[in-house]
Amino acid sequence: MIEEIRIRDLGVITDATLTLGTGFTVVTGETGAGKTMVITALGLLLGARSDAGAVRTGAKSALAEAVVRLPETSPAVLRSVEAGAEVETYDGGVELLVARTVNADGRSRAHLGGRAAPVGVLGEVGSHLVAVHGQTDQLRLKSATAQREALDKYAGESLRTALEEYRTGYARWRAAAAELSELRETARERVREAEFLAASLEEIDAVAPEPAEDETLKTEAMRLGNIEELRTASVKAHEALVAGDFADGSDATSLVDAAKRQLEQAGEHDPALAQAGQRLAEVGYILTDIAAELSSYSASLDGEGPGRLAEVESRRAELATLVRKYAPSIDEVLEWAETSRTRLADLGDDGNRIEALEAELTELEARLRDEAAALTKLRTEAAAELSNRVSAELAALAMPDARLAINVENTGEMGPHGADTIEFLLAPHPGAPPRPLGKGASGGELSRVMLAIEVVLAEVDPVPTFVFDEVDAGVGGKAAIEIGRRLAMLARHVQVIVVTHLPQVAAFAGHHIRVIKTSSPAGDGSGVTASDVVVLDREARIRELARMLAGHEDSESARAHAEELLATAAVPGEATTQINKR
Repeated sequence: MIEEIRIRDLGVITDATLTLGTGFTVVTGETGAGKTMVITALGLLLGARSDAGAVRTGAKSALAEAVVRLPETSPAVLRSVEAGAEVETYDGGVELLVARTVNADGRSRAHLGGRAAPVGVLGEVGSHLVAVHGQTDQLRLKSATAQREALDKYAGESLRTALEEYRTGYARWRAAAAELSELRETARERVREAEFLAASLEEIDAVAPEPAEDETLKTEAMRLGNIEELRTASVKAHEALVAGDFADGSDATSLVDAAKRQLEQAGEHDPALAQAGQRLAEVGYILTDIAAELSSYSASLDGEGPGRLAEVESRRAELATLVRKYAPSIDEVLEWAETSRTRLADLGDDGNRIEALEAELTELEARLRDEAAALTKLRTEAAAELSNRVSAELAALAMPDARLAINVENTGEMGPHGADTIEFLLAPHPGAPPRPLGKGASGGELSRVMLAIEVVLAEVDPVPTFVFDEVDAGVGGKAAIEIGRRLAMLARHVQVIVVTHLPQVAAFAGHHIRVIKTSSPAGDGSGVTASDVVVLDREARIRELARMLAGHEDSESARAHAEELLATAAVPGEATTQINKR
């Protein structure tokens, strides 16, 4: 709900703060005092187009600011946080600050949760916060989508369950239809793809590469290409380690062995030399092993020749062809081949898949049409009940001949919400053809129509705050009392803010705010008009209601009548029982 609204330099209001509570708040004041500036301020906060003419004369800018408290799970909170807003958390909910500044040149800036935000985001957030019903405002239920959602919520759990089942089948039906369409549209491409994959796999299988074979052959080719250098190096190294039977003892093995024996003899007198001798013995073993390996390596080179190198290079050329065509390495070629085999199997099954999808679609469509027909039946029943209840409300709101008609038509074209088109229509007079909301009634009548609808829908499809401007236009007496009573009923479920000039309506409010116009002389002889906003206590309410009734705050008869109105408003009427019957 809106906890507080601050208005500065907007219209005739210099600086005012409206502290709002839960339930029903009424705003009254003399004509021209600036009551509609409350609606203007809310419009700015909801993303309405800025107007330089709304800025108070002589001021540089106008400000509208609101503090809103909402549950943490509210769509308005989620969208605000997504837009970067900072919110204050408290027990059971969050506090959100919404602000809009309009400069004298018409440019405006919006802030959400202390952060700058596009005006469009204010509109998105505001759609979840406030519904404004006035002479020129757009209707909350103007769009076909909003009307369908309202009717579906009114229809209750039975329709919600049926709609979920339908949506599950609809999603599968759309997916199957998309897959079938793709198979048919890309048939030629898929045939060409299958032919390419088959030829590619045949080529790869003919070469039959082994994992990492390209790297293995690369290493072997390098060795074979330098075989003489390798043979010379291994022989020379072997001779340096083990010179043979006719050597003079200068080879590494002999020298290490001689050193070891010297240390072993002297080691009897010093353990340090004995330990060094043991380490030289280990070195001797290592040198002997290396010498044996070099001898074996040299012998292996004797079996390698130009023929083997030619074989290796030929095989590498075959592998290089595969790498050039299919992947950067043989391992990746093998991975591509494995994936392609699976893809080729899928492509080869297109005919069977198309038949299966056609059969599935036939079955799904038949089931969906039955489910869509069930949705139409549930909606038609709910539409009749909602229409009757709203029409009954209209009769109590001085529109006895008006009737709300809700058309539910199964078009046969299935969509995500069924096959129905839903339209709310109003017939304001007997014999008049029903017309879309907003086209079949005057501004005042339309506000009452929306009040009747919102009262009935309040239990199932509320927004946190409703604002009504001139909802009582063109009515008085008993009808005005019924309007006030129904606004109070609506306020049991949501916050309601009403701008009114009728005391019969104002008497039903739980909170009463008065906009007071003041004028002061200027130095040049012109007057300066300003407005202030005050919250009325009971005595002040009686004086304000008396002023609204008779034009004189101190009229004893008007005061008595005002007290009688307050007493009447405090007693629940029959309408209260009727509206809560469900």
